[in-house]
Amino acid sequence: MSTFLPPDFDRTAPVGLIAGRGVYPRLIAEKALAAGIDMRLIAFDGEAAEETIDTFPADKRAVINVGKVGAWLKALRKFGCKYTIAAGQVKPGKLFRDLKPDVKAAALLVKLKRKNAHTIFGAIADELATNGQTALDARCFIDDQMAEVGHMTKVYDKIEDTYIQHGIEIAQEMARLDVGQGTVVRKGTVLAVEAFEGTDPMLKRAGTFKTDQLIFVKTVKREQDYRFDVPVFGLRTLEIMAEHNIGTAVLKAGSVIMIEKEKILAEAKRHKIQIIGF
Repeated sequence: MSTFLPPDFDRTAPVGLIAGRGVYPRLIAEKALAAGIDMRLIAFDGEAAEETIDTFPADKRAVINVGKVGAWLKALRKFGCKYTIAAGQVKPGKLFRDLKPDVKAAALLVKLKRKNAHTIFGAIADELATNGQTALDARCFIDDQMAEVGHMTKVYDKIEDTYIQHGIEIAQEMARLDVGQGTVVRKGTVLAVEAFEGTDPMLKRAGTFKTDQLIFVKTVKREQDYRFDVPVFGLRTLEIMAEHNIGTAVLKAGSVIMIEKEKILAEAKRHKIQIIGF
């Protein structure tokens, strides 16, 4: 079913999909349901798309505020879930400014000396284990959507490999420092690095330089926690690259999810944007 599932995965046991924004959660739901997996939905209120919610009947879904961790745990127990899989973004401000945590979430947060998406969701994954659920790798069931090694498109702009390697090195170092997982470089110069604001605002900033041979690199941390924190490259990101004259995307193969990959590659061809996996 998926190379990212644990060897002892019980395909008869219910899996709770914890769903945030975008197409990603719906894609996982469709792939898992097609494989015969018994799925339940914990949808973040105000985040999960209606299309994702409507994929599940009323008795197999719960819509809950992202900060109500105690309510998530109760719903997962009610649904009898043995596993969880998390997919989809939460607005960055929701994790900090508008979280509105319940008692369980507040207790988790107060223990964290560093508060970012990685530490918050890592603590939640540990809490899920206590609650009786194993948090699955968030790449499960969508193996065909992963970035691959090599050129995934035609070569539209020949760029020296030295400049690509420079971008990869910078992105990897930023990930190691827990700053972000993306960067934009040009001919050995760093134009922008991703931080709290996310990928798309970074690309817009880089585009203000209005120059050529811009390279966007997306990678992962050396010890990435794939249970909650998986980098995604989607159609919206590709559109922003096109709008801001960023003609090359370099993605970590097997780690970056290309949501609706066939559409991405078709649009990349239309915009003459080259996509390379490393």
